[in-house]
Amino acid sequence: MPAIAYELPELPYDYDALEPHIDAETLRIHHDQHHRRYANDLNEVLADYPGLANHSIEALLWNLDRVPEEIYPLARFYGGGCANHQLFWKVMAPALAAADAPTGALADAIDEAFGGLDAFVEAFTDAALSVFGSGWAFLTTDEEGTLRIEATANNDNPLTDGRGALFVLDCWEHAYYLSYRHRRDEYVEAWWNVLDWATADDRYDRIPESIERFERERH
Repeated sequence: MPAIAYELPELPYDYDALEPHIDAETLRIHHDQHHRRYANDLNEVLADYPGLANHSIEALLWNLDRVPEEIYPLARFYGGGCANHQLFWKVMAPALAAADAPTGALADAIDEAFGGLDAFVEAFTDAALSVFGSGWAFLTTDEEGTLRIEATANNDNPLTDGRGALFVLDCWEHAYYLSYRHRRDEYVEAWWNVLDWATADDRYDRIPESIERFERERH
């Protein structure tokens, strides 16, 4: 195993904290089994490359073009799975505790880019519902603060294309099947109740600093 392995982060809330929007059993299986498997598999892929595992998962994806060709596909898949889930847990909070709207610079950027919060929510929802098969929906920004809604396949992460994510929605069926079955639209609608906009606000303010750190980690 690498000298510094990627570990499964603890959830920042109890398994039942997001109910009724995301049920405890789904959250437990999703975190304890799916995310854990990605972390274990990524560590196995990087076992012979300790220099790669000594950096943050974000820096690994930011500099994925430097990963040896023989492990590139698996590093991209398992690394993206780790990073995407890690952010997914962070951007959610119990409905009564979650900030229900963006503020400050992010609110202004959303107004400018999408014409208001309602229009943004509609566009992001459409992107999440458009994911074919398994994937994710992101709100991303670059160093200049330009916002973009992105839907990615499998476990792809916008960091590999030079953009940081403010928040992400898991569109794989394992994220919602126990409660919502095939009804992704109901899951997406419910998810807005547990998205914590305060986390997105903070990430938007820190993206330039984060990108600089990702660059520095691999130089």
